[in-house]
Amino acid sequence: MDSRVNYLLLATALLGTFFSGTATRIVAISMPTVAQSLGTDLLGVSWALLSYQLSNIGLSVIFGRISDLWGREKMFALGFLVFAVSSLLCGFSQTVLQLIVARFVQGVGGAMLQSSSRALASESVTEDLAGRAQGYMTTAHHTGFILGPSIGGLMIDYFSWRWSFFLLAPIGFGGMLLALMNMKRRQVAPQHAIGSIDYLGAALLFAITTTLVFIFDRRTHQLIGSSTKFFLFAVFIASLAAFLAHESRARSPFVNLELFKIRRFSFSVVSLLVVSICYALTGFLMPFYLQDILRLTPTQVGILFMAPSILTVALAPVSGFMTDRLGPRIPATVGVVFMIISLVAGGVLRTDSHWLLPAMLIVVGAITNGIFNPANSTAMISMMPKEHRGFASAMNHVTRGARRFIHVAGLRISHWDQSRDING
Repeated sequence: MDSRVNYLLLATALLGTFFSGTATRIVAISMPTVAQSLGTDLLGVSWALLSYQLSNIGLSVIFGRISDLWGREKMFALGFLVFAVSSLLCGFSQTVLQLIVARFVQGVGGAMLQSSSRALASESVTEDLAGRAQGYMTTAHHTGFILGPSIGGLMIDYFSWRWSFFLLAPIGFGGMLLALMNMKRRQVAPQHAIGSIDYLGAALLFAITTTLVFIFDRRTHQLIGSSTKFFLFAVFIASLAAFLAHESRARSPFVNLELFKIRRFSFSVVSLLVVSICYALTGFLMPFYLQDILRLTPTQVGILFMAPSILTVALAPVSGFMTDRLGPRIPATVGVVFMIISLVAGGVLRTDSHWLLPAMLIVVGAITNGIFNPANSTAMISMMPKEHRGFASAMNHVTRGARRFIHVAGLRISHWDQSRDING
C-alpha cells in the first residue's frame, strides 16, 4: 500500500461525493410518483426540489468555511448523519409540506458533505498525488449520476417511491462511521475557536446565495409571481454590497476576500464558471435540436446523452494523472480547447445536418468535462493554504451549481419565446 495515501480518508471522501451524486438523481426520477402519492401536482412537489436547492447551494460556502474553523471530518460526519436522518423523514412524509421541510434538512446535510468532500480528498494524499485524488472524486460523482436513475427506477417499480429515500439512510450512517473512524485516527484539531465565527457575514452570504436561487428558478416565479423578480434583484444587490463592506472591515471576516487575490484560485473560479455555463447551454439546447429538428427518437437522444457521464468517468483519472505530471494548467487548457471545438461545431449546425455532427459536439463536450474538472479542482483546492481548503471546496461546488441556474434560465427563455410566438 502506498504510504502517501490515507486510504480511509480518501474512501470516505469518495463515498460522500458518490452518495451526493446518486441521491440527486434517485430523488429527481421519483418526483412524478411522489406527486401522485401525496395528492399534489408537479408544481406543488417542485417545492421539494427547490427547498433542497435553497439549503444546499445557500449553505455550502458557509459550511465550507465553518469546516475550516471547526474541522472538516466533524463537518463531514455530521453531514452524513443529517442526510441519513432527513432521508428517513422524507420517506415517512405523509404530506407535501412534510416532504418540503425534510428535503430542506436533506439539503443542509448535502451542503455539509459537498462543501468538504474535495478538500478532504486533497488532504488524503501528498501533494504529488493531488490531481489523481481529484480525478477519482470526479469519477465517483459521475458514477453516482449514472447509477442513480436506474436505482431510483428499480425502487419505484418493485417497492415504493419511499424506498428511494430509505435506501439512502444506511449509506449515510455508514459514511458517518467511516468519518468518525478517520477523525479518531487522525486527531486533527480545529484551527480557530468557535467565537471567531463571523455570524453577520455568514447571514449576508446566505442571503446572497438564496436570492440568486430565487432569481433564476422559474418555479419561484410561478409560485409567488414574476413581479417579485425586481424585488429579489434589489435584495441581492443590497446583500452583496453589505457583505463586501462588512467583510472588508471585519476583524475576523467569514470570507477572507484576500484569497481572491491569489491568481490561480480566482482564475480557476472564473474558468469553471465559464465552462459550466457553456456546458449547461449545450446540454439544454441539444435535446431540442435532436428531437424537434433532426427528428431523433427520445431513446436515441437518451443513448447519446449517456456519453458525457461515461466519458467523464473514464477520462477523469487520466486527467488527474496528467495534472500530477504536468501541473493543472496544461490539462485544464486542453479541456477548454475541447469546449471551444464543441462550440464551433454547434455554430455550424443546420436544419439538415447529419446527426453525427451534434453527436460529435456532445462527445467533445464530455471530453471537456472529464479533462478540465480534475485539473481545475486541483488548482482551486489542493494548491490553496490548508486552512482555507474547505472554503475553496465549497466555491467549487457552488460554481458548478451555475449549470442548474443556467438550465433553468434557458427553460424560462424558451417558455417566453413560445408564448410570444403563440400570442403573435
